[in-house]
Amino acid sequence: MQQQATLWTKSFIFLLIANWFTFMSFQMLIPTLPPYMEELGGSKTQVGLVTTLFSIGAVLSRPFIGHLLQSEARKKLVLIGSLSLLLITTLYSVTSVIFVFLLFRFVHGLGWGWSSTTNGTAAVDLVPKRKIGEGMGYFGLSVTIGMIIAPSLGIFLFQNFNFSVLIMTSAALGIIAFILFSITNFTTPKEVQKRTFDVKSFSFFGSMIEKPSWFPAVVSLLNTFGYGSIVTFIVIFGKEQGIEHIYLFYLFNAVFATISRPITGKLFDKRGPWIVIIPCSLFAFAGMWTIALADNFYYIIAAGILFGIGFGSMMPAFQAWVISKTTQERSGIANGMYYSSIDLGIGLSALLLGIISNSFGVSTADLFKLSSVCFLFVFALTIWDYQRNKHLPWNEASET
Repeated sequence: MQQQATLWTKSFIFLLIANWFTFMSFQMLIPTLPPYMEELGGSKTQVGLVTTLFSIGAVLSRPFIGHLLQSEARKKLVLIGSLSLLLITTLYSVTSVIFVFLLFRFVHGLGWGWSSTTNGTAAVDLVPKRKIGEGMGYFGLSVTIGMIIAPSLGIFLFQNFNFSVLIMTSAALGIIAFILFSITNFTTPKEVQKRTFDVKSFSFFGSMIEKPSWFPAVVSLLNTFGYGSIVTFIVIFGKEQGIEHIYLFYLFNAVFATISRPITGKLFDKRGPWIVIIPCSLFAFAGMWTIALADNFYYIIAAGILFGIGFGSMMPAFQAWVISKTTQERSGIANGMYYSSIDLGIGLSALLLGIISNSFGVSTADLFKLSSVCFLFVFALTIWDYQRNKHLPWNEASET
């Protein structure tokens, strides 16, 4: 992590915009691929596999890219990831065979694991260490702003046009992202430049887990497990309940995350992750129950507001927490572990909840209630960590 004093450099701004388009392209498909699988004749379990196989692919690719990030230039890796996402996105429209579609989803996960890890690490390299919470908060905001438009646009295209139009639009956004990455100046830390790639030193588990950062990564996994039920089932839930304008959840989620992000980022830098995560986990818990009880779009709006403040604020706080516990040359591995915790949480949630729904006939609303418990675990574990470290200043506690 560079020791430069300025956060808002030209390179950082270009990276934020390019990452925004990457996530717009990606987020368009998140709420639409599960119901498309249902239209193809897939079962609830297969609908869950749309998310699970993607997550498995992402988790499998991240240890390798984390190892590469210890010795390779950032720009080359970022461009490879961006191009791979663009290519696999275009393949979704060429098949309606469930097995092939799921195979494409797995390959997409491999590309996403590569791209998200390299983009996040490139951002860390551009952010001053003393502003890591604020900087990664704004980097996460590039994701959030994409969420304002992309899921709503994706659902609109899915419901009003054919699937090919959805894919072509997603691919067009991916092309814009690739062009922007191409003109961005990236920084590769000196410690990384001095190292050379050695495949013999690669260890899958050694490059998957950054031991000093394991605790916030595990809590982040629980956090995203709770959110995974929404990612997979909210559009289906809207159909079951006859609720129109389900996209309003994503819209208000993103807007209120945008509003709260500058505040929570600065709070993190001054007082650590606990001041952000403890109250926000309760906001997310309340948001989950608001969705579960929804019978009109006003509940959906309220849930989006609660999640925007809660879940939207927690995710960059978790990333900054993970990064704060590692060294500069290991930041790629720590970033990979953080993103893997997200994918594992969402993927396991989609699979297990899909199986529960199929096997026991549990309603989608009850799936939301069941997964809400994860946010209570996040609340309890973060309080426990605070009690363990509250006697230390935040900059010292972050090293323990």
